[in-house]
Amino acid sequence: MELGGVPKKQPIVATAGTNLGGASAHNRRVVFDALRLNGALSRADIARATQLTPQTVSNIIDQFTLDGLVAADAPLRGARGQPATPYRIVPGGAWSIGVEIDRHHVLGVGVDLTGTPLSRRHCRLPPGGPEKGLGVVLDLIADIRADLKKIAKSQKGRRMTLLGLGVAMPGPFGMNDEEAAPEDPALDPWVMREWHKFPLMEKLSEATGLEARLQNDASAAAIAEKMYGVASGLDNFVYLFLGYGLGAGIVIQGEIYAGMAGNAGEIGQLPAFGDGAEKGAPRSLEQYVSILSLCRALSLDPASADLFERLQALSDKADKRLQRWAAQAGKHLRQAMQIAEALFDPQTIVLGGQVPTALLADIASHMEPFLPSVSARRDRERPRLTLGSADLWAVAQGAAMEPIARTFDPQFRAIFKSTI
Repeated sequence: MELGGVPKKQPIVATAGTNLGGASAHNRRVVFDALRLNGALSRADIARATQLTPQTVSNIIDQFTLDGLVAADAPLRGARGQPATPYRIVPGGAWSIGVEIDRHHVLGVGVDLTGTPLSRRHCRLPPGGPEKGLGVVLDLIADIRADLKKIAKSQKGRRMTLLGLGVAMPGPFGMNDEEAAPEDPALDPWVMREWHKFPLMEKLSEATGLEARLQNDASAAAIAEKMYGVASGLDNFVYLFLGYGLGAGIVIQGEIYAGMAGNAGEIGQLPAFGDGAEKGAPRSLEQYVSILSLCRALSLDPASADLFERLQALSDKADKRLQRWAAQAGKHLRQAMQIAEALFDPQTIVLGGQVPTALLADIASHMEPFLPSVSARRDRERPRLTLGSADLWAVAQGAAMEPIARTFDPQFRAIFKSTI
């Protein structure tokens, strides 16, 4: 009750409804997703797979064709009836740009509708946070955009359609300077807070004319795996991401679960137990499983511009220090895997990160035997652990996939919008 006896109006709690426009947008996403997952399909094939009416599918395919998003292949003659015309996604029907901003560098990727990288750019970030680094990021985006324009110009009649700009960086987001100091300043999860506090999305959108959206690095890499990676076609999985720290991208019912402030999946901050953990108060998981902990084991500078190449060279030589670190990391990731399985009961756990492929496989081998969990079922259709991408560009690639996912991926929240 406010002063003067006037009751304070309480916010109304409700679930959003939908309308014909929202349902139509969802149907368009469903049709596009069927083509993405299966390749070329006829209208009849799509109608049967999606359970939409043939007329609805025909209307959507006609509009996609008009927009240059799909194209017809040569008709296929069957045993009876009219030949069926398969339709496929046109890779150059639209493009998107993704940017990863990390402590020492910025990586950018321009991709087509099939997720194929068309342009890659890598720049060092100068000291001074976003006030100094924003110009570097904008220049990188401009270079990628110029590359895409050249490609569009080389394809006669092809117009350049950019779906948006995806941005990824390490979390957690929304932390204040007053928060307690982390156990290890070198692994400070607050080190990106100047970028987090900066109105980066507004600045990028204003300067580029593209809708820019932010997500954490693990979620970005998980989107890449879901759209065109080892998790393609999966609706429920957890992606363990080995970067400067350790994070997890969580996909539930086909959608990234970000949490209230975008911090879901900060699994690296959980306490570590078991072999390798010091006595007394346990240290965090990312003290043992992260690129920073790897650099310490190898006496490397994590800010080195050629860090990935140096790790690749050591992996190729089967460096003993690298192997010891991988064994310890695998044992601790076994714990993270059990926690993720207990919480989310996923179809599989995907392990990926910005490390060489052989090193990732070595880590995975030391995660076995897996700990008991609800995922240890005999009727499983997929293995409990799946190796994903091991690539410096994994996060930037995922960031570039975000505008495609937001536009075309079937999502519950898309039902509430009338745009595709």
